[in-house]
Amino acid sequence: MSAYAMKPDYADPLLSNDVLAHLDAQIASAARLLEIVMAQHDAINLRDVDAVVREVSAFQAEFQRRARVEDERTRLLNRAAAALGLSPGEVTVTRMTLLMPPHLAQQAQTRSAELQRLLTELTRQHTLNQSLMRQELAFLDHLLNIVEPVSSLGYEPGGTLNSMPVAPLPGQHALDLHA
Repeated sequence: MSAYAMKPDYADPLLSNDVLAHLDAQIASAARLLEIVMAQHDAINLRDVDAVVREVSAFQAEFQRRARVEDERTRLLNRAAAALGLSPGEVTVTRMTLLMPPHLAQQAQTRSAELQRLLTELTRQHTLNQSLMRQELAFLDHLLNIVEPVSSLGYEPGGTLNSMPVAPLPGQHALDLHA
């Protein structure tokens, strides 16, 4: 009989609270990321470059904070794996609930489902933002090519020859090295 099919003899009494607190932290972080990505979407639509950059910075900062949350996740997986007699890669929230009282196990499942919903929406919105940015950049590239074709902007496609003419410096030269 597998560890999943039977209740383990050892249950970590603190695990339930730690798992629920961790899921709350994951949900809060995912909600912040989703809020940032939604604000970024609005900024992209408004073509507000400063706001886009601000939201990208906020996204990166939140993503760095998530490193602590992921460290805690690893610790929880290791604790549950030891109690269940599994490797950490085999541990799921459902398997963790075997170590919890039923009412807390249900809360963990509910929070896990909420986290999955948020992560799915975050992925969808982030993918949409990437697509919008590609469209905006393609349009900008098109406009720049109308104004000045790529062939006259400097380097050839292979990056080997600088074909851009050197502009003369404005004003008087302070030092004339020609005799």
